[in-house]
Amino acid sequence: MSNYFTDNDDLQWYFETGLAWDELATITEYDYRAPDGHKTAREAIDFYREVATMVGELAATEIAPHAAEIDREGVHYEGGEVRFPKRLAAIFEQLKGLDLHGMCLPRELGGMNAPMLLYYLNSELLARADVSVMAHHGFHGGIAMALLIFSILEGSTEIDAAQMKIVKTRFGDAIAEIARGEAWGCMDITEPDAGSDMAALRTVGEQDADGNWFVTGQKIFITSGHGKYHFVIARTEKPVAGTEDDPYAGLGGLSFFLVKAYEDRPDGTRVRYATLDRVEDKLGHHGSVTGSLTFERSPALLVGERGKGFQQMLVLMNNARLGVGFESIGLCEAAYRLARDYAAGRPSMGKTIDRHEMIADYLDEMRTDIQGLRALAMHGAWHEEMAEKERLRLRFEPPTDDVGRADLDRRIARHKRKARRVTPLLKYLAAEKAVEMARRCLQIHGGNGYMKEYGAEKLLRDALVMPIYEGTSQIQALMAMKDTLGGIIKNPQEFVRRRAQAQWRATTARDPLERRVAKLQTVSLGAQQHLMTRTAADKVRSLPGKPLTEWPRAFLKNWDPKRDFAFAMLHAERLIRILADEAVAELLLAQARKHPERREVLERWLERAEPRSRFLADEIATTGDRLLGSLSDGPAADHADATAAQAAG
Repeated sequence: MSNYFTDNDDLQWYFETGLAWDELATITEYDYRAPDGHKTAREAIDFYREVATMVGELAATEIAPHAAEIDREGVHYEGGEVRFPKRLAAIFEQLKGLDLHGMCLPRELGGMNAPMLLYYLNSELLARADVSVMAHHGFHGGIAMALLIFSILEGSTEIDAAQMKIVKTRFGDAIAEIARGEAWGCMDITEPDAGSDMAALRTVGEQDADGNWFVTGQKIFITSGHGKYHFVIARTEKPVAGTEDDPYAGLGGLSFFLVKAYEDRPDGTRVRYATLDRVEDKLGHHGSVTGSLTFERSPALLVGERGKGFQQMLVLMNNARLGVGFESIGLCEAAYRLARDYAAGRPSMGKTIDRHEMIADYLDEMRTDIQGLRALAMHGAWHEEMAEKERLRLRFEPPTDDVGRADLDRRIARHKRKARRVTPLLKYLAAEKAVEMARRCLQIHGGNGYMKEYGAEKLLRDALVMPIYEGTSQIQALMAMKDTLGGIIKNPQEFVRRRAQAQWRATTARDPLERRVAKLQTVSLGAQQHLMTRTAADKVRSLPGKPLTEWPRAFLKNWDPKRDFAFAMLHAERLIRILADEAVAELLLAQARKHPERREVLERWLERAEPRSRFLADEIATTGDRLLGSLSDGPAADHADATAAQAAG
C-alpha cells in the first residue's frame, strides 16, 4: 500500500539517524516523569514513527487520489458562511477521528503531547498529497498550540511541576474545542492598504470604561478565515504628535487580540461577532478558504501586554514560516516524483526521456534541492522547538544554582540563534523552489503538462502563492540581510576571525569536501564583506554634513536600515541565496562527518552551489550603481528610499 512516509528514503534517514529525537523526546516527555506519559525515549520515538506512518498512508491513499476533485470542487460560500464539499469534509472527519488536530497538545488538554517537529514532518506528507488540505489542517492544531503558548508567556497558565500537568490555562475551552476538531482558528494581519507594511495597519482595538476590549476594522486574504478563533493585530496606542522616538509610533502602537468570530447556539443558529464578507476565488489552493472579514466593535480579549502586538505576531509568523517551508518541500516532492515517473515512462527517440541528458539533469537537480531544503527544515525546526521547551523549563523548573541557570540561558540562546539563522533561508528557498520545480514538472510533461488531466498544472498553480504568504520572499531576504550585516556591525572581530578560518580550511583541510565547503564559505563571507564595505563607505559619505563630534555616534550606533542599507537591500535576494547555499553545505558536511552515506548528498549539493554562489557574488560586486542612481533621481521615490539612494551615490 502506498505510503508517503515509508517511500521516502531521505525522510526515513532523518527519522532513524539524522535527528536527535531522543533529546527532543526527553524534554517533551518532562524527563519521563509524567504518570501518563512515555517512559523511555525509545517508547516515545516508536510512537512518533507510528503517527508518521499513519499520516503517510492517509496522505497517499485518502487525500492524494482526490486532489483533482478537491481542486475542481473548491469550497462554497453561501449566506455568509463556508461549506466544504463532501469529499473535503470527509477528509477532515478522518483527521478529526485520528485526533491529529490536538497531536502536539499536552495530554491533559486532549492531545498526544507529540513534538512540533512531528507536526511539521506530517505537514510535508499532507502537502505532498494536497497543499490546501495541509494549509487548513495547520489552522487547527497550530492555533491551539499558539493559544497555549501565549497563555504561558503572559502568565495565565498554571502548571503543577510535581505532576508535570497543566492545572488551568486561560484559553482552555478554545484549545479543547480545537483539539476535538470542532473548531479552528486563524491569524488576521493583512488589510486592504497594509500588507508587508504593518505600521500602516488601521484596525483598532478600543477599551470601554469597564475594561472590555473591542476590535473594529477589515482584514483580507485570511487563510481559514471562516474559523471561530481569530488572532487579530490592531492599533491601540496613538502616537503623540511632535514627540521624538515615540514608543507608540508605527509598530509600537499595535496590540494582539483573540476574537471569537461567532457562537453556535444550542438551537442550531449562529450569532456572528465578525462578518465573513467574501471568500476569494483563487488561482490555486482551492480546498483552502481565503476570506475577507469585517470586525465592528467585535468583543476581544487582549493577549499579553498592550503595545506588544508586533512581537507576539512574530512568534506566530516564525512558526508559520517554518510550516510553509515544510509545506513547500511537500509540494516539491510531489512535483519531482510526478516528473520523474512520467519521464521514466515516456519514450522518445529510442529511450525514455529520463535518459535524455537535459531531463536527467533537471531531475537530479530537483532531487538534490529537496534534500538540501529538508536539511534546512529539520535543523531549523529542531532548534526552534528545543529553544521554546528549554525556555518553558526555565520558567517552570529553573535551576536552583546560578551555574545551572547560566548554562540553560546559553543553551536557549544557542538554539534560538541557530533557528533564527535558517528560518528566513528556508522560507525563501523552499517557496522559490516550489515554484521552480512545479514549473519544471510541467515542462517535463510537455504538452500533457498543460492539460489538467496530468496534475502538473495544478502543482504550479498551488505553488505560486508560496513566495507570497507568511512573509514574501523579499521580506525574508531583507530579514536575512539585516541579521547578517547587523551581526558584522556588532562584532567585526568575529567576522574577521570567521573569514580567516574559512580561508585556512579551504587550503589545509584534509577532507576535500571540507575544503570545498570552506571555499563556499569564503565566497559568502566575501560577498558579505563587499556589502558591508560598500555600506560603510556610503555611511562615511553622509558624515561631512554632521559636526565632527557626532561622527563616532553617527557611524557606530545610528544605523537605519531604511537609510543606510540601500546597496545591501538591492542585493538582499542574491545574498540570501548565497547564505542558503552556504548553510545547507555546512549542515550536509556535519552529517557527512558522522555518516559517510551522506557524503554523496553533499557532493551533489556542492556541484550545484559552487558555481551558483560565485555568479551571485559577482553580481553583487559588479552591479547596482546604475539602478540606485536612477532611484535617487526618480520623482516617485519616497523619503526613505531617496535618502538611502543619496547616501549610496
